[in-house]
Amino acid sequence: MSKIVVVYEFDKPVTAHTPEGSPRADERHVLRVHAAPAAPGMTAIPGPRTFCGKDTFAMEAASWKPSEHPTSSWFTPEHASLVCPACDDAVGSD
Repeated sequence: MSKIVVVYEFDKPVTAHTPEGSPRADERHVLRVHAAPAAPGMTAIPGPRTFCGKDTFAMEAASWKPSEHPTSSWFTPEHASLVCPACDDAVGSD
């Protein structure tokens, strides 16, 4: 399987920023965790669609990289309850 990128679907778009210009994480909440194939020639940029068919444009790539955690699931443990079942099936997680 090609590299996968974990992406987060948030409850609302970024509207608030820290003084440094970064999005304020406390202003948004993860609704669902998806997996997407990496864009061609990339390893950390998601392709245009998740494995379940959703557009990745408004999603944010997670810093979690499944390839760096070969004995773990493809998603972060703290978001296990938010994993998209269709993406999980497509990835073939345990």
